[in-house]
Amino acid sequence: MMRRLAAETMGTALLLAIVVGSGIMGARLAAGNDGIALLGNTIATGAGLIVLIHLFGPISGAHFNPAVTLAFWMRGEIERPAAIRYAGAQFLGAVTGVWAAHLMFAEPLLQVSTKLRDGPSQGFAEFVATFGLIGTILGTQRSRPEFTPVAVGLYITAAYWFTASTSFANPAVTVARSLSDTFAGIAPASVPLFIAGQIAGAVTAVAFFGWLFSKEAPE
Repeated sequence: MMRRLAAETMGTALLLAIVVGSGIMGARLAAGNDGIALLGNTIATGAGLIVLIHLFGPISGAHFNPAVTLAFWMRGEIERPAAIRYAGAQFLGAVTGVWAAHLMFAEPLLQVSTKLRDGPSQGFAEFVATFGLIGTILGTQRSRPEFTPVAVGLYITAAYWFTASTSFANPAVTVARSLSDTFAGIAPASVPLFIAGQIAGAVTAVAFFGWLFSKEAPE
């Protein structure tokens, strides 16, 4: 368990270092062009996810995401005590990764984001993003588990652009990004809406894909 928790902590920390660090780099190099900054942020995040899942997947399953852990707990694939520990490790790692990104780019370590991401459309976007992420994981684990890391990276790359929220799809990521007043930040006031959409998306995905992939073919 200690090795699994270490993998979840380190994996999530590296993920947030990638997300926030590439956002800072993109914003600095794009000279005010948010589209170019988002493109750099997207490519780095998708590519990084593929590597991190390959790296830590054999140890902990590479959840890096309380919504993913919730989905596996609902399916009976992880015990509740382990799921709680996983979530704690993920939140700890996420905050640590944000601070690492700040240190790398000589940003103030302690920050609070002022970037509001409000409105029902944002919450619905997080529902869609998380629903698709869980579906991607469950579907590829069922048919081609060796493809899961690539599928997740590709899905998040796409979801950065087809969702209005740029696809946080992760409660730990959401909380941690509220502590960064940079390109990837989210104001604390916007966090509850995002997390509500993420949890709803995960629960709905487990129910839908559990039915879709059931042993008896649906009528």
